Amino acid sequence: MNYRKTLLAASIITGLCISGAVFAQDNSQAATGSDQAKQDQPKAKTKAKTNATTLNTVIVTGIRNSEQLSLDTKQAADSHVEVVSAVDIGKLPAKNVADTIGQLPGVNIADAAGAEGGFDEADRASIRGSAPSLALTTVNGHALASGDWFVVGGGGTRSVSYSMLPSEIVSQVVVHKTSEASLLEGGAAGSIDIITRKPLEFGKPFSAEASVGGAYADLPGTTKPQFNGLVNWKNDDNTFGVMLQGFYEERSLQRDGQEMLGYSYIPAGSAVAQQLGLTDKGNGSTGVFYPNLPGAALFTQERKRKGGSIDVEWKPLDNLTLNLDGFYSKMDATDYNRNYMLRTRDRLPGDTLTSYTISGNVLTSAGIAAQPGVSQGIYDMISRPGESESSSYLTLDADWRATSNLDFKFQGGVTRGTGNTPTQDVMEMDTGFGQAGGYSLNGLGKPANWTLGGTNNAFDPATAGLDWIFGEQDVHVIDKAHWFQADGEFDFDGDGPLSSLQFGARYDKHTHDSPTDVAQGPNWASAVQFGTGSTIYPASGGNYPGSFASDLGVGQMPSNIWYWTPAQLKALNDAYANRKVTGDTSSRLYPNGIYSMTEKNTAAYMQANFTGSNWSGNVGVRYVSTNENVGYTSPSILESSYSGPYLNSAFYPAGWYMNHYKAHYGKLLPSFNLKFNLNEDGSLLARFAASQTLTRQDYGQLAGFVSLTDPQTAGALGSGSGPNPYLKPLISTNFDASLEWYFSKRGLLSASVYEMDMHDYYDYGAVTRTYLNNYLTYGVSNPSHTPVYSNYLVSVPVNVNGTLKGVELNYVQPIGDHFGTQVNYTYSNGHSSGGTYLYNADGTLANNVAAGSRPLFGTSKSTANLSAFYEDSRWNARINYTYRSAFYDGMMSNSGAGMPLLPYWQAGTGYLSFSAGYTLNDHVSFSFDAMNLNNPTLRYYIKGSQAGLGFSKAPEAFYTNGRQYYLSVNFKF
Repeated sequence: MNYRKTLLAASIITGLCISGAVFAQDNSQAATGSDQAKQDQPKAKTKAKTNATTLNTVIVTGIRNSEQLSLDTKQAADSHVEVVSAVDIGKLPAKNVADTIGQLPGVNIADAAGAEGGFDEADRASIRGSAPSLALTTVNGHALASGDWFVVGGGGTRSVSYSMLPSEIVSQVVVHKTSEASLLEGGAAGSIDIITRKPLEFGKPFSAEASVGGAYADLPGTTKPQFNGLVNWKNDDNTFGVMLQGFYEERSLQRDGQEMLGYSYIPAGSAVAQQLGLTDKGNGSTGVFYPNLPGAALFTQERKRKGGSIDVEWKPLDNLTLNLDGFYSKMDATDYNRNYMLRTRDRLPGDTLTSYTISGNVLTSAGIAAQPGVSQGIYDMISRPGESESSSYLTLDADWRATSNLDFKFQGGVTRGTGNTPTQDVMEMDTGFGQAGGYSLNGLGKPANWTLGGTNNAFDPATAGLDWIFGEQDVHVIDKAHWFQADGEFDFDGDGPLSSLQFGARYDKHTHDSPTDVAQGPNWASAVQFGTGSTIYPASGGNYPGSFASDLGVGQMPSNIWYWTPAQLKALNDAYANRKVTGDTSSRLYPNGIYSMTEKNTAAYMQANFTGSNWSGNVGVRYVSTNENVGYTSPSILESSYSGPYLNSAFYPAGWYMNHYKAHYGKLLPSFNLKFNLNEDGSLLARFAASQTLTRQDYGQLAGFVSLTDPQTAGALGSGSGPNPYLKPLISTNFDASLEWYFSKRGLLSASVYEMDMHDYYDYGAVTRTYLNNYLTYGVSNPSHTPVYSNYLVSVPVNVNGTLKGVELNYVQPIGDHFGTQVNYTYSNGHSSGGTYLYNADGTLANNVAAGSRPLFGTSKSTANLSAFYEDSRWNARINYTYRSAFYDGMMSNSGAGMPLLPYWQAGTGYLSFSAGYTLNDHVSFSFDAMNLNNPTLRYYIKGSQAGLGFSKAPEAFYTNGRQYYLSVNFKF
């Protein structure tokens, strides 16, 4: 890493020397009276953001003009940026900002935040093959707090949920691929700045826009309303204006899927091991693995995205502009998840197999014999009424031109995001009593075949009974920040190379908390009622759709499966679930899901902007200081600063503690950008950039869910998984070089190379920690309940190193007066190195793959976009295809006993979308958008070699979400 720091410093010094040499050349040209040099000398500020804002005031209509505006903004910027402009956004097949920027070179979009599986709307965005949390998303240059509707399990990510951001709020999106000292820190790979519209930018004193339409999803077969509206007024003097914008959008979502829920080994000495002649390969494992719970998973959801914004802009003086800007978005996301599963996890090791096949070390098929009184199936029905997420901000800005050369900008603001799972109504039922079953894996290309005998299409009380009632309640994750910043810029007169000097300081306090969590269980006072033959259960309330999983290509899987309605589940849980929260040890308060984080960040920067006759650039440094306080729960005291014991949880009768880990770190972050015009008209550009960036680790890595498996004897080693508050922030040293040829109006051919050297990246390893052993402390062999402490090997995120390098190619070609096309391709190669090894629960090495010997999270080696459009005075149409190859998506907990966390991948996927529009007159137009036209199947798989399982790849999940169609009538006045 020292070598990289030295190289970075050398690059910046070399760049300054080049700038000096070019300056000398410029002076020579100026001395000869070169009119072209004087003409090419830019007089405006050269910041990318300033150029974007300046160019944004140009009124454009149509795809071609907006595309030209985007390219003009890119060309004028000193740093490497990609831009999408407002009218272009309106003509793209895009329903949120992630869809919008997903068609830019070097930008990836993801279907979901993590292990909840993919859906039909882009939810996360990342840059150059890095994880979404390594790309900072800002609005008008400031931070945006965000939440997720699926928050069970604790933790969370710093990435922003783009589901909260409809594309209609945007004026322009600028993707910064290289850093500048004046930009907010937090994105190792870059930042995505969403620029909103301002009242005084409108051309007319009064403007009004509205869009009314419907959204049709073909899997649920329903149509829901969509509305967006905007009103803007400003006075004739263009000194005061007010803009109001609102949106209300509903969508029905259905996801058909098949899930495996991990893999387990066949235990040595088990009935199946003896039948197959398998021996102990160490640690009680035969070394042969099988899928835990092949299941038919139906997920339905009703999404309502509603909110709006207000912007008040006032120029009380010619040199002073005040702006009050507020935004609020909430998405209600009530959902119902059903998964009807073959119970291989619990039953197969002790069952008799009627048939089987083994490929490598995976039991790829098994016929399971019926056993009287034994359940071969398990069925989870989970209703989550009231799930939601929200995001909001309020800022007050003052832009003051103190003198003709000196500008100041002051901003104070607050932002807040929430994620809420208030209730989970759950019934987990034992099914298939006395029935035979079986499965057969079909590799990664096709879902598995599996069967379960008995009645699947209606509830049969004679062959089904309660297994458990689970589900965390009252989970509310709150992410918020407030800040104040002051920025200044001094413009230099004259013909020297130093055009302006920027400087500023910023302070913000950021908190991320999960203050409550209640884990329900069955009310065992009523246990006698729960068995087979019980009369407490209602009749079936519905069945899976007749077309369920037809698009997945499943050969054989139970269909027409019965379920209880959400209302029936609510009634059952109200009557038979224990959700009590009291001050005694019978409380269901679940401390594992409770955590808190506070960060106090201070930053100061200085940036010098340079301009010559055929070049421009900037060099700067930003200093960042952070005080961090991570609060995480544990059944033990682990830190010198703690709170507790709290004696109000049945899960930890001896008490649990809130441990507080406090840390401070500071870092000086240099940056350098240089742009050369290689010909007289400036159509051929070369860019060079070097910088260091800082990214704070995800909340879920620092704090969140802790899961422990207690050892059953004193002195034995336990196992578990959890967060790591000791993680250091990621420091990345970045290099970028690009060549851009603007060969015609709206034409571009460009290529760029980049490299990121990341120190203190993270991957999963194992550490030894000491916790209170609840099993031994409260076991029957310890009637005095004397505390017993045990050592646990806990799988946690650990700091490792990482590298990411790649190539970007982009081609934008106008074709005649009405057609155009764009093709871009990005190649990324990322890998981590270093870190600790993974261990089994008994302390032996699980495998020879160290944490850090994996690809980087979220890195697709190949990403490609192809689009073409047509536009005339009445009609416009655009078709787009986006593809990204397989990527490492994260780690999932494994339900198999003694199993490590499992690294999983999302397979390569392509998305086809289409949009069309017709303009009736100056006031009325029509638009049509079709998303996921190719109905892609999202495929997930486990790489067993990365978890010590021995096999290369095994299927984990298959999902399809269907197609979505949007039709709108648009009004403009």
